Amino acid sequence: MEFTALLVEDSASIGAIYSSNLRNEGGKVTHVQSGLDALTELTRWQPDLLVLDIQLPDMSGMDILATVQQRHPEISIIMITAYGSIDIAVDAMRAGAFDFLVKPFDAKRLSITVRNALKQRQLINLVANYESSLPKHNYQGFIGESLAMQAVYKTIDCVASSKASVFIVGESGTGKEVCAQAVHDSGIRKSKPFVALNCAAIPKELIESEIFGHTKGAFTGATSNRDGAATRAHGGTLFLDEICEMELDLQSKLLRFIQTGVFQRVGGSQEECVDVRFISATNKQPWNEVAAGSFREDLFYRLHVIPIELPPLRMRNNDCLLIAQQLLIDYSEEEGKAFTGFDSKAIEIMNNYSWPGNVRMLQNVIRQIVVLNNAELVTSAMLPIELQQAGPQLLAYDDYLNLSPSRDNLPTLVSHGSGNVKPEQALIISNIEGNIMPLWQSEKQLIENAIAHCNGNVPKAAVLLDISASTIYRKRQSWVQTSSVNEN
Repeated sequence: MEFTALLVEDSASIGAIYSSNLRNEGGKVTHVQSGLDALTELTRWQPDLLVLDIQLPDMSGMDILATVQQRHPEISIIMITAYGSIDIAVDAMRAGAFDFLVKPFDAKRLSITVRNALKQRQLINLVANYESSLPKHNYQGFIGESLAMQAVYKTIDCVASSKASVFIVGESGTGKEVCAQAVHDSGIRKSKPFVALNCAAIPKELIESEIFGHTKGAFTGATSNRDGAATRAHGGTLFLDEICEMELDLQSKLLRFIQTGVFQRVGGSQEECVDVRFISATNKQPWNEVAAGSFREDLFYRLHVIPIELPPLRMRNNDCLLIAQQLLIDYSEEEGKAFTGFDSKAIEIMNNYSWPGNVRMLQNVIRQIVVLNNAELVTSAMLPIELQQAGPQLLAYDDYLNLSPSRDNLPTLVSHGSGNVKPEQALIISNIEGNIMPLWQSEKQLIENAIAHCNGNVPKAAVLLDISASTIYRKRQSWVQTSSVNEN
């Protein structure tokens, strides 16, 4: 079995013997003789196996064990010492070591321990890979099992440990701050501060001070020095919500801060340097703001490194009921009520509603129901009047493709007897006033438009449509067969 190993042993002669034994087991071994050298090596690369002496000339192996467990918990660790005791063995195992060897030990004893450690590592990886392949129902504050949300979860997992800037786009109420917090909590900065600022909620005269801080006397009311969000977020994450609302002159200062990590407080002359990860969010289409001249293009490219698009609630299939059920249980417990679920009519209405305010609106609706009513099941009569009167809501064409909410690019809408169909309630289907288009043709048109929108990327189109890629391929084949039959 091939593996990589880092051996930390202060004796050169003993280290040479252990290295030889490990190589006989298939290991690619690096031998260092001090704790500092070991930590340096671990910042450059991470081995499959760490064989660590407790007694080192510069520090305790137990301290190294604790550091490795915090930074690289996936590494299997075997502790060795010439001063064996039950207490030390128990402490090492509690701290995360796989096993404990007392000097002197022979090659056979080391071989058995190494093989067992590597087998355990394989098993852990196998279980982790299996669990990661399963759909997640709850993830870092999110509730939802739709394909669209699974894509979001995977993106967060991929970018969490990076320092790359993340740009979150989504309608109001879709959970952009929850997403930003999830990126922070899933990464290596989770023990450091997460500082959030809403650029739209702070007066433009104060936002620079909120970000960078100010000195005493910088402006009226500045009675003392004050740290800004940049200082408070040092080592952690700075989340700038509604970034497109920021004034252009401040955008240039923010750009320099992102590029250099250096800034000046309002009214100050001394430069400060901090280490922060930037996460930004907006409910607008950022490129449209760049084209309109209200958002700097260079700042856009600095922040828009890893994009995450949060789907609106109406695009998330049954997630609405999953979220509503959890909210109902939580709010009922808070308010001392006995609600346990929803009746069939209430479920039908909630499923058919378009939820323009997304999850935030759903939260308010469930809270209102729990506070104003007492029952075991939520009935349709308990729902707000706008939900009861809305009727079935058909998704707009751009909702299927997860496009911008702008209506400028939509085809001309058809008219019905009572007047024009609103974009938010219209399913665009050709020839609706003439011959009814066969269902397979309208479905074909919808899927092909989604694929074109994704530049031919079928898996991405499948995620947006909340179906599997194999379904698209299967339907494409059936369309070819159907077309052939029709031609004959």
